[in-house]
Amino acid sequence: MNKSFFGRKKEVEILENALQSEEAEMVSVIGRRRVGKTFLVESTYQDKIVFKVTGIQDAPRTEQLQNFMLQIAKYSKGNFPSKQAKNWLEAFFLLTEYLDTIVGDKEKKVVFLDELPWLSTHKSGFLRGLSYFWNSWAVGQNIVVVICGSAASWMIKKVVNHRGGLHNRITRRIDLYPFTLLETAQYLKNRGIHFDHYQIIQLYMAVGGIPHYLKEIKKGESATQNINQICFSQTGLLRDEFSKLYVSLFENAENHVAVIRCLAKKRQGLTRKQIEANAKIPAGGLLSRVLEELVQSGFISAFRPFKKKKKEKIYRLTDEYSLFYLYFIENKEHEGDDIWNHLSQTQTYQTWSGYTFESICLKHIPQIKKALGISGIYSLSGSFYKKGIATEKGAQIDLLIDRNDHVINLFEIKFYRDAFALSKSYNDKLREKAQIFQKSTQTRKQIFWVFISTFGLKNNAHKGSVVAKELTMEDLFIEVN
Repeated sequence: MNKSFFGRKKEVEILENALQSEEAEMVSVIGRRRVGKTFLVESTYQDKIVFKVTGIQDAPRTEQLQNFMLQIAKYSKGNFPSKQAKNWLEAFFLLTEYLDTIVGDKEKKVVFLDELPWLSTHKSGFLRGLSYFWNSWAVGQNIVVVICGSAASWMIKKVVNHRGGLHNRITRRIDLYPFTLLETAQYLKNRGIHFDHYQIIQLYMAVGGIPHYLKEIKKGESATQNINQICFSQTGLLRDEFSKLYVSLFENAENHVAVIRCLAKKRQGLTRKQIEANAKIPAGGLLSRVLEELVQSGFISAFRPFKKKKKEKIYRLTDEYSLFYLYFIENKEHEGDDIWNHLSQTQTYQTWSGYTFESICLKHIPQIKKALGISGIYSLSGSFYKKGIATEKGAQIDLLIDRNDHVINLFEIKFYRDAFALSKSYNDKLREKAQIFQKSTQTRKQIFWVFISTFGLKNNAHKGSVVAKELTMEDLFIEVN
């Protein structure tokens, strides 16, 4: 394994176990663009890979086939193929001719098919060819076949849940997610970049835990300086990444982008019906597919409102970069070298930072539960929203944890540049929220407020009167199993 490779312990273990098993293995690796799928496979397997092909985006079947044949010629040092393939069935047969010369009983070899959705063009017969390759040859060989793709929904529907020759052929599955805050800190430290946790959270709020984005961060420069360079300079990687991100993953990506845009405007999230109205996407199969693909690819998250039916999920935009781009980069005219420092003084920044910090907390619920000492207690996380009417106030709680020990934790989340001072009026609002929640849900469980903020609460007369427990950003960086 590449010594410079960082993290991904569980995923590396899955790949190594596949290599050490006594049977043929087909491993699927699924994750969004730039999350490090190819790097994970190549760093773990290195010289065990005896054939690799990467699909070409938007290329027709003829070009995909030609590329496949060229890769066989490359790995066989020109000894194969004996002819050009006319279809995928023939292409995979020619691949087996080459592999027969090197795959034996001693050391397991790896075949790596990268960006499968691009290889498998419409009605190309690629999946039939892959089925033939596995069922007629690979299944009886000392081999690992790794299939990889960024279009998560396509991979799950077409391969993992394939109803034809690939049905139940996946032996191991890896879902690769962005780094957590702790993994981000460790990744940066591994590269000699020593940021405190506040600097890391500032970076994470703008670019998320995507390794390819984090690779752009330079040592010796602050989070603000790095965000300026990566997101606002003419040569910055993320200045126009948004325009490439969704079209590289989804067919008819304008529908996906429409959902992203409407969710970016609603801090509290939207129901399916609200998305239908705001994104102008007809109800039915199309909207279902778009939402499913965005959830499975990790761009949006679905949260279950407390004691509501499953179909009433609340969808939130939880991809940090997409939200940052829509708030600060798209259609904005910026001048000077200190753009982000200026923007971080605006009201727009206050709105964005509050929303984004909430989303980050929602992604780190295992860390929050461990910090509260409730990891071993069965619980469900959710949210609560009650619309106000003329005679009754409403309330919104973005995170709650409903515990099996007859307790419900309600969370108040604040991104602040210093310790936050609770006032009497703020405490009164929290009491009122809890009363509305209790009355609306008719719960008989004990309610405890938890306050999550960057630097905790100031010690004043109002600190302990309503809030039972406080957590800081440090609690989001703790290690969980």
